[in-house]
Amino acid sequence: MNRAPEVAVLLLAHVAPGERAWLFGRLVRGARGLMHVPGLRFARVLGSGHEGGFVVRPSFEHGGVFALFDDEASAERFIEESAAVRAYRQRSTEFLVAMLRATSVRGSWGGQTMVPSAWPQPGGPVASLTRASIRPRRALAFWRHAAPSQAALAHADGCELLAGLGEAPLFRQATFSLWRNAAAMDAYARQGAHQAAIRDAYRQGFFTESMFVRFVPLLLRGRWQGRAHDHRQAAAAQPQDEPEAAHA
Repeated sequence: MNRAPEVAVLLLAHVAPGERAWLFGRLVRGARGLMHVPGLRFARVLGSGHEGGFVVRPSFEHGGVFALFDDEASAERFIEESAAVRAYRQRSTEFLVAMLRATSVRGSWGGQTMVPSAWPQPGGPVASLTRASIRPRRALAFWRHAAPSQAALAHADGCELLAGLGEAPLFRQATFSLWRNAAAMDAYARQGAHQAAIRDAYRQGFFTESMFVRFVPLLLRGRWQGRAHDHRQAAAAQPQDEPEAAHA
């Protein structure tokens, strides 16, 4: 069955100190504030770790939104015309928006899965989203693995952007990263700390639900952690009746 080539949008925001209460209000309200956005299939309003990283200590100034749209036109309208996006942008000292098409997907988020809709771009930039709902009795073991894995990620060759996000402290976590190319991402994925974390996560049943996605970034615009990003490209579409089966 054919399906429209869904497009994801990720917003990252570092709000001004005086906007902390506003950001907290967005987290409390959650996706209810986006219910009437045209073309929206799925959304999560997210918090972040200290300084926008993937750590136990929360940030009161960093947050984001992940949203999935029916098509590129709906995603573009959300970015350019949405009052929600405008509110984040106006209150932020740093703000970045990414528009993404998936090349490979494994798992689900809140019961929502994604269908790959683009081919990987040889030698071009690639983005990754990993998210998980962590079993409370496995949370301590998870975070023991997370620290060395994330330290390696922050210093990995070819990692151009890293953001830690979450729906709920400690137990519902996500990481978004941008890489110079797939070779750089794969080199990190094969290194010791990350391999050990993934191996133990599956052997010991850390998660009740997880999702791992690789994307072609169609658009990256803004600034995050002191670095400016301005990138736009088209992506070759996969036939929607023959979805890509590769894992993220």
